[in-house]
Amino acid sequence: MNKTSRRSFLRSALHGSLRGAAIGVGLPILDSMLGDSGRAFAATGQRIPVRFGTWIWGCGFIPELWVPRETGRDYAMPAHLAPLEPYRDKLAILSGYDVKLDGVPNKPHVTGCLGLRTGIPVPNDEVKAPTLDVLISGVMGGGTRFRSIEVSTSGIQRSYSFRGAGAPNPSEVSPLALYQRIFGEGFQNPNAAQFVPDPHYMVEKSVLSAVQEDRQRLMREVGAADRHRLEEYFTSIRELEQKLALQLQPPAPVENFQMPEAPPETGQDPTMENVLENHRLMAGLLARALQSNQTRVFNVLLSDTASNLRRPGTTSTHHTLTHEEPVDPELGHQRQVAWFAERSMFAWKDFLDALSAIPEGDGTLLDNCVVLAHSDCSVAKAHAVEGIPAMIAGNGGGLVKTGFHLAGNGDPISRVGLTLQQAMGVQVERWGTLSMETNRSVGELLG
Repeated sequence: MNKTSRRSFLRSALHGSLRGAAIGVGLPILDSMLGDSGRAFAATGQRIPVRFGTWIWGCGFIPELWVPRETGRDYAMPAHLAPLEPYRDKLAILSGYDVKLDGVPNKPHVTGCLGLRTGIPVPNDEVKAPTLDVLISGVMGGGTRFRSIEVSTSGIQRSYSFRGAGAPNPSEVSPLALYQRIFGEGFQNPNAAQFVPDPHYMVEKSVLSAVQEDRQRLMREVGAADRHRLEEYFTSIRELEQKLALQLQPPAPVENFQMPEAPPETGQDPTMENVLENHRLMAGLLARALQSNQTRVFNVLLSDTASNLRRPGTTSTHHTLTHEEPVDPELGHQRQVAWFAERSMFAWKDFLDALSAIPEGDGTLLDNCVVLAHSDCSVAKAHAVEGIPAMIAGNGGGLVKTGFHLAGNGDPISRVGLTLQQAMGVQVERWGTLSMETNRSVGELLG
């Protein structure tokens, strides 16, 4: 293959059939580092890896129905947390943590969510920094087919996982599409009796290796500004090479793995029943993807931050109701808004059920995960970013502590993000900007 042909293949590979593959692979990590990321061994003799994920629901909560009155371990779960009672010991409930604005306008349903995830006041979705899940995936996302997996269950192609300004990681909105992406072409059953490398991947890896000298020479010939842009461009190439390398070696065996069945075609109607069904199907598929080491980082969006959820036969969305529904004088809050807030917590329990249903080592998949669940605001009617509800599920094999309610008392919520990054192995001492900048981890959370 001559040099012109090599460059032509490189361009077509990035913009053609290989385009989607490049987003799924992290930087190479030495086997010894991968081994240290697990705290226990499975019956197969393999270390059990730690996984990290986020789970988002839109339009906040009803404070009196969600925030426990007591802190510590001996707290009573209010009505909207009651569905989570079976997971009391595996949850850390976090209340009273704020996104600090520092004079930056609060853009409704964006500032709170992205401020929490980037550590900076964010006036719009052109984020100025990677979100915390991306920073974590840079450490623990290597050695898997997908650097991270994003799903959106309410039919909206939306993601709050950003690699950089204007560059969200795309999400799957269909259970069937998610199944095909994970368990379709390219999936290797870890417990298959035989492993036969796909010649397709062998050819692709060979051609990409052939253009390596061209890449290196081009980097030497261009200026600093172009070199920076090319470096970003070639990062996807290196990630693709890593993915192809993984496809050419047999996967490690996985205890108790069962190949999931393909889900049926489902509608993308944002009625609550359809969303809950799509969420249930996608949670099960994602759990199997984590179990079989297809990824170690994930992001689930139950509903867009400006929640489009609605009841069957109605046109008013959850978001519309937060602004237009009058407060019930007997209840002291908006009755229909409370219904959506409570259903969101039922969905969160369904997700925890999916992780807990898979045995892993001496516990379950949930025990080897750390999942940050959060909303975009506290009281949606006011778009408040003070006291954003959040909780952590699973302890990552002992990396974090759970089983209590912790009140932040107005501290910046970036303290939580810093703590999670440190627990997941990111080498960071300070995180955030302006009043969100902090070097104070939440000691109560660290294992």
